[in-house]
Amino acid sequence: MRRRKIGNLKLKSPVKLVCTIVTVSFIITQIFTAVKLRGIPRSAIASTKTESPAKRARIGEFGETVIKLLPEDLAFTLFLPSEEAIRRDLRLNRNDSDAYAVLTRVLGFSSVPRWIWTADLERGGRRSYDSISGLSLSVGKDSNGNVVVNGVVSEVVDLRIGKTVVHVMDGVVMDAEFEQSVRPESDDDDEFD
Repeated sequence: MRRRKIGNLKLKSPVKLVCTIVTVSFIITQIFTAVKLRGIPRSAIASTKTESPAKRARIGEFGETVIKLLPEDLAFTLFLPSEEAIRRDLRLNRNDSDAYAVLTRVLGFSSVPRWIWTADLERGGRRSYDSISGLSLSVGKDSNGNVVVNGVVSEVVDLRIGKTVVHVMDGVVMDAEFEQSVRPESDDDDEFD
């Protein structure tokens, strides 16, 4: 059997040559990939894990219902009212017959079809996003690192549930017309006194 000579290397078979080329190519590809990944911000890299049960507990029953309304295969950011804010601002209880309809409206006002992490926001700065209902949201970060949306401050930020980024808010993000419709009657009486 004749030996082939390539440069200074003597290879006994073309199989060894192919294996050597594939191995070297693989190593070079891995090096370039590792270098490029260092340039990507951490907030842009999608985590596939779901938050711990302790963090999910902050979402509450109403929050779980709202999250189930979002498509599972698309990236969303949800500015979810806390359980207390839903009871306080919307006067909703679990057994209210119109709870599902109200939560659906709130979902439209408080969801953005993209990821917004706190790392993407600058302290004191504001960015404008449109919610899925078309409401313009002014999103920023205060000096304490809390997310602020249309004046509503967050309680918990950057929860990851499936492909949804959830910021639990201490209030309800909604438009003025909807706010008037859910305002308690006692507030209306105070205006005329």
